[in-house]
Amino acid sequence: MSQAAVRDKTNSQPLTLTVQGGVDKCGHQDLVHEIEISRGEIIGIVGPTGSGKSTLISDIEQFALGDTPTGRSILINGQVPKNEQRYDPRKKLVAQLSQNMHFLADMQVGEFLRMHAKSRGKDPNQADKVIELANTLTGEPISPEFQLTILSGGQSRALMVADIAVISDSPIVLIDEIENAGIKKQEALRLLSGEGKIVVVVTHDPMLALMATRRIVMKNGGMTKVISTSNEEQRIFLDIERVDGWLTGLRETIRQGEVVA
Repeated sequence: MSQAAVRDKTNSQPLTLTVQGGVDKCGHQDLVHEIEISRGEIIGIVGPTGSGKSTLISDIEQFALGDTPTGRSILINGQVPKNEQRYDPRKKLVAQLSQNMHFLADMQVGEFLRMHAKSRGKDPNQADKVIELANTLTGEPISPEFQLTILSGGQSRALMVADIAVISDSPIVLIDEIENAGIKKQEALRLLSGEGKIVVVVTHDPMLALMATRRIVMKNGGMTKVISTSNEEQRIFLDIERVDGWLTGLRETIRQGEVVA
């Protein structure tokens, strides 16, 4: 069996991510004692600025085992993660998209993607699929001949979302405020969850919060409750999505220098 086939088989296996509660900024126990997340699920993290959303993301990214200031623990398939899953970059199960990201490598987009695919044991020709998908997420088309360093913030994040979906083996994706990424945000989440990833997204955007199946509410550094998206909220999400689509169309018309009719 080829290395790529082995990886694909691994990616299709069931996987759960469990967050076990710790303490908030005042040392009080998290009111959410435990939450388990499965493949293909989108989980939102919501709360005011400074409420601990990014800290929770950091706990998950580090696979905390009671050794961070919050005292939280992260389990994979109900078990303590292996040391190599915590410390070996080649075996990390987590990919993260931050608000601010820029490429530093002075190479072409196609060259970078082919190199990444090869390093992951994937077909280098998947670079074309990554660019094709990325161009469905950004209004500014990306060419394989573009230098990475000239990509805009939106193009960079669109490329990374597509790269994670197609090439990366990481089954867990952490996203910090994708609403500021300048890309088609809900389509990016659908793409990642559709690939069987566990998607955890910090957001202030009501559309993305209601798109999630559940959302963790943060306050004063603690997990205070988990809300499952109701049928009524799902109907509201569809209404918001229609309005957002209309606004996106207007925005693109203006960006293209055309007149809004």
